[in-house]
Amino acid sequence: MPPRTTTSPRSRRLKRALACAATISGLMLTTAGTGHADPYAAPVPVPAMAPSTLDARYAAERRSIEEALGTAQAIGDEARQRALGAFLRPGRRFLDFDPRGRGQAVEVVGDLAHARRVAVLVPGADTTLTAFDERSDKPWSTPGGGARAVYAQAASMSSPTDLAVVAWLGYASPKTFSSDVLTDERAAQGAVRLRQFLTGLRRANPTAHVSLLCHSYGSVVCGRTALAGSGPAWRNVTDIALFGSPGTTAWSASGLGGTARVWAGRGASDWMEDVPHVRIFGLGLGPDPVSRDFGARVFDAGSGGHSDYLRPGSASLRNLTRIGLGDTGGVTPG
Repeated sequence: MPPRTTTSPRSRRLKRALACAATISGLMLTTAGTGHADPYAAPVPVPAMAPSTLDARYAAERRSIEEALGTAQAIGDEARQRALGAFLRPGRRFLDFDPRGRGQAVEVVGDLAHARRVAVLVPGADTTLTAFDERSDKPWSTPGGGARAVYAQAASMSSPTDLAVVAWLGYASPKTFSSDVLTDERAAQGAVRLRQFLTGLRRANPTAHVSLLCHSYGSVVCGRTALAGSGPAWRNVTDIALFGSPGTTAWSASGLGGTARVWAGRGASDWMEDVPHVRIFGLGLGPDPVSRDFGARVFDAGSGGHSDYLRPGSASLRNLTRIGLGDTGGVTPG
């Protein structure tokens, strides 16, 4: 029997880096759209966000989801049928919904109007309506499933009414295998929408403190939102947590958030470690948020991979929930 060989951590990281480089090279070879007309209807006008209009807004978006489900059934779109059928389960509430293209949706878990704290979960690449909460092997890795995981963790730590969680797919999330993930263009567009949402959130609950929980490319969206400067949309934001982040386009944590605390974490098995953290001529997303030079508060993200941050029972979920609750003293450092 030949002798067994072992691979050093350095060799494994090198192999992952080479694979990542090959992937990035392939990302530039994307195809154009088909140009087919979208069968789904544009969003209908909904009431502006305010404590008195939330229920009406939830009801209006539910009707829009029902209409989109009818379209999906008519054209035989089985993936959308499954996703939208799940959206219509009793108790689910959506503040925004747009079925066109890859789709957008904003779901609320908890009592948004009366919560002391609101955590806004901003997802990364490859997040679509059909991937919003339909992954049976890792439900916590989707926006809807992740929001419910944070809410359940918070309920085990404090009164359930202390925290509301928003799964915010309010932008056109890029595809992982596309050149869009190498730039901040999609993030810049998403930042405009996120600031609009934060402005509405302040109207709906003026006293709630807000934490942004930003995963993967979602951290680029949060970074661009923070870099846009202070204002009414930003006044209630107390914390920004970046996890599994490729960068934010900011050169340091001090450039983000104003008075908001900036946190960063990365699981020990997250392949994002091997992504080049550079920014040259508009390509790349800047420094690694968990690096010492960036200056964020690094939290313990455990041993999980890129999709494991909100896994029930994990150190990363406990710490992200504490950040959402404003319990900064309970966050374990990384």
